[in-house]
Amino acid sequence: MSAKFIVIEGLDGSGKATQTKILFDKISAMGKSIKKLEFPDYASESSALVKMYLGGEFGSNPNDVNAYAASSFYAVDRVASFLKFWKKDYENSDVILSDRYATSNIIYQMSKLDKSEWDNFIEWQEDFEYNKLSVPKPDKVIYLDVKPEVSQKLMSKRYEGDEGKKDLHEKNFAFLLECRKSALYAAEKCGWTIIDCCENGEIEPIESIAEEIEKAAEINTLC
Repeated sequence: MSAKFIVIEGLDGSGKATQTKILFDKISAMGKSIKKLEFPDYASESSALVKMYLGGEFGSNPNDVNAYAASSFYAVDRVASFLKFWKKDYENSDVILSDRYATSNIIYQMSKLDKSEWDNFIEWQEDFEYNKLSVPKPDKVIYLDVKPEVSQKLMSKRYEGDEGKKDLHEKNFAFLLECRKSALYAAEKCGWTIIDCCENGEIEPIESIAEEIEKAAEINTLC
């Protein structure tokens, strides 16, 4: 029997890493076996093309690499990670919890396409990774909705004002605005759970967001 697979998604600076850790700790405290993942897997050689892309080696604008080519960079990293590091965990654990996953391609890369192509891209993306590459499909995707103008402020704090630390996506505000549009479209189309993390132009308290995520993840069903 395979694990329950939960993915936490969101734009850069939306608090994914923080909230993934909180949920991981909560599930661990329940005595459940859980594996936590993070993508891209920057510690692995399989993320080399992703790092080149985000580092601007293929062009200074995200659109310099088309949606399908860039998606393949990230997909290779995921399938390598699955085969090498967590295939057995997926088969034997109670829960797999991932900070980003294949769903990120739908958010970031789909935004490069005309909206008339979005449905076809979602179909292609899901077939490519879940069927052709045979990586597991998530049971639950939770999207943390943070407006880019808010996440930009949070990232500035993270990088202590050093804009040079931002990657190709993070430094392109117009691109992130388009990514939010594609994310909200995908959430409705694919049945993701959306959690509104902002109020009056500011991020909600971490604890409040964590409570909403816990409800959405339905961890009570693991008991």
